[in-house]
Amino acid sequence: MTGDFAATPRDPLRTDTARHYIGGNWVESATTGVSYSPADGTELGTYYEVEKDQVAEAIQVAKRTFATHEWRTNRQLRAQVLNEMADRIEAAADELALLLARENGKTLAQAQFELSLTPSKLRYYAAEALTDSGRGARVRPGVYSLLLTEPVGVAGVIVPWNSPVVLAVRSFAPALAAGCTVVMKMPAQTALVNARLAELLADCPSLPAGVLNVFTESGSVGAELLVSSPDVAAISYTGSTAVGRKIMSNAGATLKRLSLELGGKTPMIVFADADLDAAVPTLVAGITTFAGQFCMAGSRILVESSVADEVRSRLVTALNQVKLGPGDAEDSQMGPLIDLAARDRLEALIEDSLGDAEVILRGGRPEEEELAHGAYFRPALLGVRDTDSPLVQRELFGPVATFEVFQTEDEAVEKANATEYGLAASVWTADGARGLRMADALDAGTVWTNGWAVVLDQFEEGGFKQSGLGRLNGHRAVEEFQEYKHIVQLT
Repeated sequence: MTGDFAATPRDPLRTDTARHYIGGNWVESATTGVSYSPADGTELGTYYEVEKDQVAEAIQVAKRTFATHEWRTNRQLRAQVLNEMADRIEAAADELALLLARENGKTLAQAQFELSLTPSKLRYYAAEALTDSGRGARVRPGVYSLLLTEPVGVAGVIVPWNSPVVLAVRSFAPALAAGCTVVMKMPAQTALVNARLAELLADCPSLPAGVLNVFTESGSVGAELLVSSPDVAAISYTGSTAVGRKIMSNAGATLKRLSLELGGKTPMIVFADADLDAAVPTLVAGITTFAGQFCMAGSRILVESSVADEVRSRLVTALNQVKLGPGDAEDSQMGPLIDLAARDRLEALIEDSLGDAEVILRGGRPEEEELAHGAYFRPALLGVRDTDSPLVQRELFGPVATFEVFQTEDEAVEKANATEYGLAASVWTADGARGLRMADALDAGTVWTNGWAVVLDQFEEGGFKQSGLGRLNGHRAVEEFQEYKHIVQLT
């Protein structure tokens, strides 16, 4: 921590209705919604459902603040605010993790992992706020040229429910570091998490009113207004490719800057020389982390033919042993899906696609009575030969993986690249040269060798093909919210 701040704890299951934070004020709406536990369907709390005119007001507040406040020019202030945010989230990490496990459903260990990633991102962007960029030159006698960066204006941030704390920070922190003001839409599925996060951010003494505005909604009216408003200069969205396409189409009229991290079908490619004792547990984690509700989930397992039977057998054994349970139960290894609708959607998708697959492990609804009222789904493993199968081509967003076999390195590359997605890939081999060849050949924004899901604050990530535009993390994330201005002075 950069200071001595200690967050004042509160009951994670709040009794008041979660509000929006707009213009430095806590705002209520006429309509309320209910947040339910995905583990058993019980009511956790209530939240205010944002109204369109409230989002419009948030945009205008952010626009006025950007135009009139020193925020856009005061680097030291921006760095101070981002460090204060890091302190507050770090101090409240245990409380936030417990609330996240209860409301989102991910296991407590996974929620704690999410919270562990968050302060460092804020501190990294605090440092970025102090970093000069641009260049200057005397291009010829009497002619001087300066290239400077400046913030684009109001940034709209649209956050998904699967990792709402770290993914919110991943988008708004570089926007604030650049000098933008922000209007952020948070998902109703994590309304109580959103509200506590907003409280922690609002508590930062150096944060000027109007710089960061946060609202929650279950629909898309507010998000659509962010995308269409001429007063919003940039959109940062994390979510599905289908929605990303809609955002890109609707943002065209105002030529917005877009940073879109979209869907993925991460191939986990296992060669015969791989260390299977290390690879198999990671393959299991790739399917079960966040119950597979993760853009980088290892949803495609590609194995060299000579070790395919062994890997298949090990996976079946390991996946059968995964213990399902509420996110806040200490012995749970995988929590529920986000809600019953997600479970039913996943069941229907698999049922419709079984003609294309060999059922290695059926997965689906658990039989235990104590899990009957939750959105649980046991891990599934489905053998697939045809890469045109919907099981390969669609992002399922659940604990379901396909199992594919290849004979040669070239075939592995061909199969891995056979989808419209290109977010990430993982290669398992003892041959370092092959690892680099595969990394060169794979159409993916991130490629791990003998690992998976390692993301670093200072290095950019993002997708190829239909997995997105722009980059998150690293210095490039700040540039997504900046314009370059060329100044030529003649003497």
